[in-house]
Amino acid sequence: MNFIREKANYVIEKAKAKTLKTFNDPIYGFITVEDELIFELLEHPYFQRLRRISQLGLTNLVYSGANHSRFQHTLGAMNLMGSAIAVLRSKGVSIAPSEEQGAKIAILLHDIGHGPFSHALENTIVKGINHERIGMMIMEKLNEEFNGKLDLAISIYKGTYEVKFLHQLVSSQLDTDRLDYLKRDSFFTGVSEGVIGSERLIKMMTVHEDELVIEAKGVYSLEKFLLARRLMYWQVYLHKTVLSAEFLLMNILLRARHVYSNNTDLAGSAALNYFLQEDRVLGESNREEWLSQFVMLDDYDVLSAIKQWATSENKVLNELCNRLINRRLLKTKLLKSPMSADSLLELQKKLSHENGWTIEESAYLVFQKSQTNRAYDAQHERIKVLYKDGSIQDISEAASIFRFASLETEETKHYLYYPAGFQIDVKC
Repeated sequence: MNFIREKANYVIEKAKAKTLKTFNDPIYGFITVEDELIFELLEHPYFQRLRRISQLGLTNLVYSGANHSRFQHTLGAMNLMGSAIAVLRSKGVSIAPSEEQGAKIAILLHDIGHGPFSHALENTIVKGINHERIGMMIMEKLNEEFNGKLDLAISIYKGTYEVKFLHQLVSSQLDTDRLDYLKRDSFFTGVSEGVIGSERLIKMMTVHEDELVIEAKGVYSLEKFLLARRLMYWQVYLHKTVLSAEFLLMNILLRARHVYSNNTDLAGSAALNYFLQEDRVLGESNREEWLSQFVMLDDYDVLSAIKQWATSENKVLNELCNRLINRRLLKTKLLKSPMSADSLLELQKKLSHENGWTIEESAYLVFQKSQTNRAYDAQHERIKVLYKDGSIQDISEAASIFRFASLETEETKHYLYYPAGFQIDVKC
């Protein structure tokens, strides 16, 4: 009789539970949010800001469909986290409701520290700090607002929580972040090489001695995942024209700061001007002010400013902004090895002579950069394969693909950037 009453109460409580929010996602269909705390975080201005942060920066200048946001990506990653936890529970892995909530919040907030156009600000006007540390600061700020309810999520995110495999689902070489962005970015760019079987990989997940592992029958899906990641980096994330656009954006921000340093006012939002006017080194004394300005920044601030700077009296800033707005990007030449400093200087001198610019000004348009890619790092957060006899093997030993592709090898490409029509004589 008691069992019947308990069952009836359970059915009643389930009936009372309501979906707080439903998102129609182009990748997974309907994503439902039934957790009140997660719903409140989704509604918070810090998180809503991610709607105005592009997932792939300026990649849409090469792949025109790549207009999705960090907001969409983090929702997708949270959805995969829910699927992974359901699979692990079905295999007898004990995961408490509070741990599920904590893991979902951790992955939901993992990108909250990103600035406009992803990494452009980190390397220009917001120096000495990366998006991970900024994200941690924002999480701590949110935790204060929510009276410590994010303690567990933060410890999972940082990897200090006693259940280690939960952190691996958030941040590792096979986490729900990567599983989502490869599939999502492939969809929006139309680059089929990035298509992965994320559902299959999640179905093959299990836990062995508190470590996230993949069952041996999922090895081929895992091989496809690693190969897709390598191809997506060279074909999308590190595409030479995408990089040309991103470096042009970075040079615009650097030039704008240079203009400000000469006491010349530029149009721009208060938040953008805060970081442009001088080096804003984060410290305890300015932590609150610094963070309050950062969370006001998004892609719109930067694009709006660039459109106005395109009419600047500063000839270099004017040139750079018009190039980006009108997609007159710098040409790229693949080099076998980096140019010597003297050879690069000669090219900059040649451009300065043709344009009537100084060598310093010409360096904004003629420069070289190197990019490195490695699909799998066997020294960091290894992906392990579990066999039926209970033995464990690293994927680099278990997968045959490693015998044919150097996925562990660090591959570096060197590029020279220069304006179209500028004659260069460089042996590639």
